[in-house]
Amino acid sequence: MAKLRFHIRFPEEKIPEPIIYQIGHEYKVVTSIGRADVRETTGWMDIEFSGETDEIERAIDGLRDKGLVVDPIELNVVE
Repeated sequence: MAKLRFHIRFPEEKIPEPIIYQIGHEYKVVTSIGRADVRETTGWMDIEFSGETDEIERAIDGLRDKGLVVDPIELNVVE
C-alpha cells in the first residue's frame, strides 16, 4: 500500500462542497488531512492518500476534474 502526500488548493466556489469526502467514497483511498487553512474565499490542504498507487492517481485526477489544483509534496530526506 502506497502513501502519497499532496498540497491541494480550492477555488472559492468549491470551498462549500464536500470534495474530500466524495473522493474517499468514489475511489479506494483513505484520506488523512495533515494541515489545512480553509476560509470563505480561499482554501488549501496538505493531505495524505493511502491505497494502491493507481487508485491514488485516479483520485488525484478526480480532484483535478472537480476543479482543484493538486501538487505533490516532495520531502527531502537526508540519511
